[in-house]
Amino acid sequence: MARAITNEGHDAVHVCDIDMLSASDHAVWDEALRRAAVIVTKDEDFIVIGQSKPDTPAPAVVWLRIGNCSRKVLLDAFLGIFPTVVEMLEAGEKIIEVR
Repeated sequence: MARAITNEGHDAVHVCDIDMLSASDHAVWDEALRRAAVIVTKDEDFIVIGQSKPDTPAPAVVWLRIGNCSRKVLLDAFLGIFPTVVEMLEAGEKIIEVR
């Protein structure tokens, strides 16, 4: 996913690229906040973290709810709406659900 986002002209890193593959969700959240990055995830845990901290700064989260599918299907679905996701992020949306 990070490579696909980079290929679309945006900065992106995967947690493994920054030695956070085994980091807790809270640590990833904090790192995204520090970097002013957007979290792209299939994991509802990041939504729950945001709901548990309603009065604190939060990174934007793009929640992929496409279900069990191949990597290609996931990438094709996401990239098909990627321009809309970018527009929503630029407009200040903090949680974007992709179905």
